[in-house]
Amino acid sequence: MTKVLAGKVAAVTGAAQGLGAAFAVALAKEGADVIVGDVASTDATCVGVRAAGARAQGVTLDVTQPESVRHFVQAAVDAFGRIDILVNNAAISGAIQLKSLIDISSEEWDRVMTVNARGTFECTKAVAPLMKANGYGKIINLASGTAIKGSPGLPHYVASKGAIISLTRASAREFGVDGIRVNALAPGLTMSDGMKGNPSWSNDIIANNVASRALKREAVPQDLLGALIFLASPASDFVTGQTLSVDGGSVMN
Repeated sequence: MTKVLAGKVAAVTGAAQGLGAAFAVALAKEGADVIVGDVASTDATCVGVRAAGARAQGVTLDVTQPESVRHFVQAAVDAFGRIDILVNNAAISGAIQLKSLIDISSEEWDRVMTVNARGTFECTKAVAPLMKANGYGKIINLASGTAIKGSPGLPHYVASKGAIISLTRASAREFGVDGIRVNALAPGLTMSDGMKGNPSWSNDIIANNVASRALKREAVPQDLLGALIFLASPASDFVTGQTLSVDGGSVMN
């Protein structure tokens, strides 16, 4: 049986652990070769990609530094010849401590917005010319259900993910003529390793989040993989500019 991403090359940012690592392995299982980038080591993710039967390349990547992003893209070209799929996953999320807007410093605000919003811009900007030259590409941005619901306690994160939704729409309009589809995934609170280790996410907060869902359970990274593969594959070739909520029915569009 032919894998839906056979012959494709995928790039995943923020792929050292958590959602990014799960995304990289899922793409590999569907036949894509994968380049993974993170400020932390991606060695374990590369092992998982290779175990899934695909080629892997790991690169140190800081999405806030244009030169680092250019190096990441060039490494993909050198290793695999092109990039067909970009997953803009890198973000400050699991490490954020819940606090009031009035208690967030300007420096913390700028750091979250820079990594989450401008980092996505930098990676899209670097990859788009390759996709335009090929006349085809899939860009998948990681938004969040918080940007739709307006969750309290992390206004900088919510604002950054709202920017992702708007950037997704603007990019889809700009690059549609070039055959590039740009969509976003909007997960709900997902119990990745980073979230599990954050004391801000108490049992009460998790329970209230689960109670808001039509499907009454916690979300895990595997819950996002079907939607990811759909947006990365030819099955979604007539879908662009969309934000797909994957949160058990907490947000209903």
